[in-house]
Order: sequence, then structure tokens, then C-alpha cells
Amino acid sequence: MNENREGESGPAPFRSGRMFSIGADWYFSTREGDRGPFPTREEAIAELALYMRDKATEDERIG
Repeated sequence: MNENREGESGPAPFRSGRMFSIGADWYFSTREGDRGPFPTREEAIAELALYMRDKATEDERIG
């Protein structure tokens, strides 16, 4: 992936995937640390979507 986020300019930094598994458990990474475990990848993806929505709402209130 070589795209800038909204508001970024210049070369895009390397970004790795947020999802990973350890054994049968799924996690996602954030700047604040790893979240999980979740029993399925789909549940981890759903929780990541909620986390991102909450962070966007938080950013709107601050900025």
C-alpha cells in the first residue's frame, strides 16, 4: 500500500496490517497497543471497525 491518508503529503510511510493471530485467537494493533483476543478474524475486524469509528468521533470532538 503506497497511499497517503487524508491530510498527509510526501512519501507514504510503510503501514503494516493491523490484524494478526496467535494460535486460534485474533488481535488488531493500534497506536495504543494490541486489542484482543477475539475468537474469529471476523469478530476482530468488526471490533476494529468500531474502534476506528470511535477514534474518528473522538478526533472530531477534539479538532
